[in-house]
Amino acid sequence: MVKKGLFSKMLATYTIIISMSLIIIASFLSYWFQNYFFDERKEQFLNNSNMIQDYAKKYMASEVSSQQVNDIITIIGDYIKSDIWLTDSYGRVYAVSNKEHKEFMGKQVFVKELEQLRLGKTFEVTGPYAGLFDKAVRVYGTPIMNQAGIFQGSMILYNSIEELSQSLKRVYEIIWISSIFAIIFSCIVIYYFSQKIIIKPLAEINSVARRISNGDVDKRVYLKSDDEIGELAQSFNFMADSIEKNEKNRREFISNVSHEIRSPITSIKGFISGILDGVIPQEKEKYYLSIAYEEIQRLTRLVNDLLDMSAIEAGEFSLRIMEVDINEIIRLTVINYETKIKEKRASVDVCFDDDNLFVAGDKDRLVQVITNLLDNSIKYVNEGGKIKISSKIKGKKAFISVFNNGPKIAEEDLLHIWDRFYKADKARTAKDSTGLGLSIVRNIITQLQEDIWVENKDNGVYFTFTLMKVK
Repeated sequence: MVKKGLFSKMLATYTIIISMSLIIIASFLSYWFQNYFFDERKEQFLNNSNMIQDYAKKYMASEVSSQQVNDIITIIGDYIKSDIWLTDSYGRVYAVSNKEHKEFMGKQVFVKELEQLRLGKTFEVTGPYAGLFDKAVRVYGTPIMNQAGIFQGSMILYNSIEELSQSLKRVYEIIWISSIFAIIFSCIVIYYFSQKIIIKPLAEINSVARRISNGDVDKRVYLKSDDEIGELAQSFNFMADSIEKNEKNRREFISNVSHEIRSPITSIKGFISGILDGVIPQEKEKYYLSIAYEEIQRLTRLVNDLLDMSAIEAGEFSLRIMEVDINEIIRLTVINYETKIKEKRASVDVCFDDDNLFVAGDKDRLVQVITNLLDNSIKYVNEGGKIKISSKIKGKKAFISVFNNGPKIAEEDLLHIWDRFYKADKARTAKDSTGLGLSIVRNIITQLQEDIWVENKDNGVYFTFTLMKVK
């Protein structure tokens, strides 16, 4: 099956529209010229009607012969290129300008219109006339009245439509030939401008789209146009930028995941292999197994975080909103991290406005948020440093802050701290961080339609997020 392109459809549509328009115009002009041509002859006939009437009246008064009358109407008929008949008061023809119509001499014609003529009115017939003309004709009749207003006969202007068409044939040819040339010229113009304005730009966009689909995500469309095609090209480039960014993130994600998974697996493999091969002394097997266990724990955290990120990006990260005491979650989280806090010899201050602060949220996810933020603070707090967790009420919102007096975050790192696998201090976090914690925290808070931000101040770093307070 042959594919019907946009260009062929446009060309066919415009050609049909233009052709139909020109055909209608040409048909109208042809009809109009025919009427105009006959009206011109009728006007010339009326301009000479006084002369014809004078001779007709003289003929009725036997002052001139029928030959003289025939001669004068023949001259006038030749001048206006029409046939003229004269009839008496009974409708009988007694003079014709065209010798071919001598067969009508003495015959009664236009009997139906005779009464109208007697009343001093004119008549006009267009088309075949039963019993008189088989072919279509244009006939105009006007009465001849004497000075007393008595009907004495009529003057008939006769034209064959076929003869009119023959006379106008050259005009018709010019009209139709002009229409054909106009259609051809219009098709050429449509072809040129359609190719330049629509088809070529769309073909370029399509070509770039195919190259992007094949992996060349750095390709772009360059069109200098201020119309809708230009807007389409800009939108396409915006989409291509997004695809390139997503592709870059995807590659970095795969690279980071591969690295993060390979590191603990390599460690576990090395330790277990050493134990099985007898390289590691038996008295140290427990020590190295504990290290392998920690690596397994780290791998488990990484897999869980990856599953959470996958659920978030797939839109399957559902929240069960309920009334939650955020202060109680903070207390329990601090207790759970007591061992790690002691290992860092850090002090933790917990500051609440009230013992209880009820907010709207998912309890499990808020535990995850507090856990990740506290874990992050423990990692970066100075040895023997200070960690502070506080909750405050401002209007309808609860503000929860987690502070540590560790090194400040560099300005360039603040822009990327929420990115997946981003680590400002890779040397310090390579072993105990998946690089997904803060990204998951932000996504959970965003799912709750709340805000979270990070600030450098007071010789440390503040992580603050909001929650909706429940009355």
